[in-house]
Amino acid sequence: MRPSTLLPALRKTMLAAAAVLFVGATAAPNFVGVAEAKGPDSVADLAAGLLEAVVNISTSQTVKGSEGEGAVPAPQLPPGSPFQEFFDDFFNKDREGQGRGPNSQKVQSLGSGFVVDAEQGIVVTNNHVIADADEIEVNFSDGSKLKAELVGKDTKTDIAVLKVDPKLKKLTAVKFGDSDRMRIGDWVMAVGNPFGLGGTVTVGIVSARNRDIQSGPYDDFIQTDAAINRGNSGGPLFNMDGEVIGINTAIISPSGGSIGIGFSIPSKLAIGVVDQLRQFGETRRGWLGVRIQPVTDEIAESLGMQSPKGALVAGVIKGGPVDNGVIQPGDVIVTFDGKDVREMRDLPRVVADSPVGKAVDVVIIRKGVEQTVKVTLGRLEDGEKLAGAEGEQPQQDTPEAVSAASVLGMTIAELDDDTRANFDIGADVSGVVITEVAKDSPAAERGISAGEVITEIAQESVSSPQEVLDRIKALKDQGRKNALLMLASKTGELRFVTIRMD
Repeated sequence: MRPSTLLPALRKTMLAAAAVLFVGATAAPNFVGVAEAKGPDSVADLAAGLLEAVVNISTSQTVKGSEGEGAVPAPQLPPGSPFQEFFDDFFNKDREGQGRGPNSQKVQSLGSGFVVDAEQGIVVTNNHVIADADEIEVNFSDGSKLKAELVGKDTKTDIAVLKVDPKLKKLTAVKFGDSDRMRIGDWVMAVGNPFGLGGTVTVGIVSARNRDIQSGPYDDFIQTDAAINRGNSGGPLFNMDGEVIGINTAIISPSGGSIGIGFSIPSKLAIGVVDQLRQFGETRRGWLGVRIQPVTDEIAESLGMQSPKGALVAGVIKGGPVDNGVIQPGDVIVTFDGKDVREMRDLPRVVADSPVGKAVDVVIIRKGVEQTVKVTLGRLEDGEKLAGAEGEQPQQDTPEAVSAASVLGMTIAELDDDTRANFDIGADVSGVVITEVAKDSPAAERGISAGEVITEIAQESVSSPQEVLDRIKALKDQGRKNALLMLASKTGELRFVTIRMD
């Protein structure tokens, strides 16, 4: 590799902060303290049969230079410095040190990938490896190169599918394995292109499963201590049978280099995405059309549940599959199409994996009673434009005589024309407006603020301050410690909060 190609990658590493970094490589296992443990005697034969299927992905993108406000000044180097060419290129200077201004230049990046279909020339990598690229080139272990075209990409899982012409080169492919069969402690091997070095093999174990690193709605990463560094993004994580059980994607690192905490997209998730991208050029995910939030201990107690589980429906998307009332705000979804929903993040994954148009059974808990409803799924990609729409709100009843009151650290009032105008509350929002929240009160602890609207308490709608007082009193009489409130924002977006009443 030329130094001019390697140095930008090293510079990126030096500048990286302690964070989740989207990369794609793996680090050798750490045997400190486990001297008696014995790993595989050698992975040489395994690696030899897989190296030809693992590729380097190089991309180029045309960008405009900048020397205006906010531009980083170039360091002053001694004449003839060996790094002069690198810094000239990076800071968009010519050899005389003159700024080139807004002229276009090529920016290159490197990543990894692997061939999954030799006959069709299909290559899988990370979306962030090829994002915004003008040109994509696939580099093979024997030094040959082929231009690639983008078949499809999915930003939600960070997967992209490329195609090269298989007539121009005989390809070697690898196949996906079953990531669900991998156990914590199983040996894995990664092959990729760390820092542009190419053809690098590292070995480690599965450190953990089902990791959520807050990178997307379907996070379910395999964690490994195999070294993952910059440039390995999109490379494969193999089991000891030579099957791809993960796509190396990210690391946690204070320096930008591997510290033995890397993450791979499990093959179970990747297979479906790759198949859809190959078939349609896009993903076609199932869509339920609800906004959800976690079921906390307090919410579970407020709903009369013995333990927190499932996904709490905070709102229903208007025009979505369940806008007909089959699922309502306040319902807790505990099973979807026969699959248990143990926590909130389980639901988006199982729904997305379901075919569009499929009729599924959904088990919900509504007002303490478990029941099963039938739902026909829509298509997520078609419904995303409705994501900002609000669900149907309860119709406002005739207000009681009490026009304002104080409860649980909140001052509440009727939602009339004046209060609606004062807080700029949308016309389709109904309930009881919160006009003030006392400092250090139970309501303030939960992040409630003036201008929000109480629409329900304990899954019963309220439309006047008196109804709020009556509902709180009834809950206290029942021995409840927490009140479950459904709040609407000024624009009508719903959320649930629990407030201590003791």
